[in-house]
Amino acid sequence: MKKLFFIVLVALSSAGLFAQDSGLGLGVVFGEPTGLSAKMWTSENTAIDGALAWSFAGAGFLHLHADFLVHNYDLISVSEGKLPVYFGLGAYINLASQLGLGVRVPIGMAYQFEGAPLDVFAEIAPGLSLLPGTDFYLGGGIGVRYYF
Repeated sequence: MKKLFFIVLVALSSAGLFAQDSGLGLGVVFGEPTGLSAKMWTSENTAIDGALAWSFAGAGFLHLHADFLVHNYDLISVSEGKLPVYFGLGAYINLASQLGLGVRVPIGMAYQFEGAPLDVFAEIAPGLSLLPGTDFYLGGGIGVRYYF
């Protein structure tokens, strides 16, 4: 029975070794904003990502965003792993003294390690604030996620 348990445990833990382009990834992002990051793959080339983070702009506030992303694996070739370039469209909410709401257009790249369920990403996300007033928005950061 112990052998069966060990075999199942090894099989389940190694199933995610090459899974940076599938499943759920959880991690952190540092930049504007800084906090927790998540990414759920919806197909081989598309994903939904989001963050629950703190913005240090002005007096500071809680920032939530969600984006739909499309990945292109053909633009940059690497000898090990994968390095897709991605772009997308999303929305954000800022919870401060006044509610902030807007759209964002993230553009970035994510290095997917060969043999480890990790990715490291960097992105910039220009956008448009819609509430409390119309203004230009610029977010972005670097981060890391572990995939389950």
